[in-house]
Parts: sequence; C-alpha cells; structure tokens
Amino acid sequence: MQVLIDADACPAVIKDMLFRAARRTEVMVTLVANQYLRTPPSPYIRAIQVPAGIDAADARIVELVMSGDLVITADIPLAAAVLDKGAHALDPRGVWFTTENIRERLTMRDVMDQLRSAGIDTGGPAPFSARDSKSFAAQLDRFLAIHGASPRGA
Repeated sequence: MQVLIDADACPAVIKDMLFRAARRTEVMVTLVANQYLRTPPSPYIRAIQVPAGIDAADARIVELVMSGDLVITADIPLAAAVLDKGAHALDPRGVWFTTENIRERLTMRDVMDQLRSAGIDTGGPAPFSARDSKSFAAQLDRFLAIHGASPRGA
C-alpha cells in the first residue's frame, strides 16, 4: 500500500502530516505535481514532477495507483478514476470519496461548471481551516491503522 498525493493544490499542513505519517509508519508517500516540490529526506517520501499541462499530474497518479492504495486529492474526476482502480480517495479536508457518493459529486461538479460558464458566480470552497486539518488527520490515522500501517514502536 502506498499513498499518492495530488500535490499541486494540497495544503502544506496536509503534506506535513503525510510526511510525518510516512516516517512513523514506513508507508511510501509519493507527491505528484507540475512543479518542483521540496520534500524532507526520507526513504519513504518521494516527489514526481510531471510536465505542465491540464491533468498531467492526475494522469500520472492514475498510472501509478493500484488497488488498495490511498490517493489524497480534492479533484473529483481523479477520485472517480482512483475508485475505478480499486483504490481509496480522501479529500484534504478529511472527506472520503466513495463508490456511493462519487457519481453525485461528479454531477454536482458538472452543474457548477455549467453555471460558471453561464456567468453565474457560484462562489468557491470555504477556506481551509484547522477543523479540516483535524478531520483529515483523524481519517488518515484511522485508514493507516485499518490497513496495517501502524506506528513504529507502538
């Protein structure tokens, strides 16, 4: 099992949590982004830089992900592709994408895109908060505990 991160838009606090989890549990964490990413030295953390372009990072993640892996992303189409491959998808706010909710989320995304293209201001997501960070940490810890990645020395 590995953790793949759609890293271009992932909040720094979430990346830091994942770095700590990689060191603690010895689970491989891979960041995929269009830009250079600095990562702490660790045999369990790596970064892959993909060429600039829409969905280049997403395509690389889909290429790398395997059944049972965990992908951290807020990108709904990427989450759908990950679920189709039998992997797990977790939003940086701590919300799971599931086979039960992904179609509804894709439909809502399409509706919002249509409204925006018609000139309607639909707003955007709420700012990332400490509560989001705590929710993510709880979900990540629960996932790692269930899927056999437990802290060294625990």
